[in-house]
Amino acid sequence: MTSSASPQTLSVFDAITQRRSVRGYLNTAVPESVLRSVFELAQAAPSNCNVQPWQVYVASGATRDSLRERMSTGAMTGRAMTPDIGFMPSTSGEHKNRQYACAAALYGAMGIAREDKLGRMKATLRNFEFFDAPHVCFIGMDKSYGIPMALDVGMYAQTLMLSMHAHGLGSCAQGSMGYYPNDVRQAFGINDDIQILFGISFGYEDPSISANATRTVRAPLSESVQFNNAPVTFSEASV
Repeated sequence: MTSSASPQTLSVFDAITQRRSVRGYLNTAVPESVLRSVFELAQAAPSNCNVQPWQVYVASGATRDSLRERMSTGAMTGRAMTPDIGFMPSTSGEHKNRQYACAAALYGAMGIAREDKLGRMKATLRNFEFFDAPHVCFIGMDKSYGIPMALDVGMYAQTLMLSMHAHGLGSCAQGSMGYYPNDVRQAFGINDDIQILFGISFGYEDPSISANATRTVRAPLSESVQFNNAPVTFSEASV
């Protein structure tokens, strides 16, 4: 897919099914006209009462380089990570199975054996190198907002990644990009009223990177969606 300041006309079906996480990028900057078009389109994302609580900070060039060096060095040397929203909670049951299957697919594509702890550690550190993406964006919101507003931010992030795909760009949403929020605040001159939730690496996909051969499957509809059209009798306990 080629890049253009104007997004390609894709069906909603194609945009949703073709988008995937890209973990390796070409060293090619995205033109500013394309960047602006990507983020302009994403502004159409829905939000409760049209509040649009997201705050987005896009790092390119020297800013991106400085953050990459700072975060990757911090991760390698064990600098304390202090995410504003905490770390991802432990999963269980089928959710854990899916998490393991995702890791197996990624490491399998990269040729990293289960017992190769060093290889897995290096793969994890790639998160803090932004997978060599020439651009990254950090997404935050006011720290006084909670889960309801975070849902709006999530809808924005999906809309943004679909916009990136329509513009011929790959992307990867990363919780790890929120592990050093003070670095982000310092880089952009953000005050402590903004909490950094996560980030997205993006740019032109490098098809030669083995990690980009990773493919994951989605659960069948029956595991996630329940349909019901029968009459319901409510008990007083449900009031």
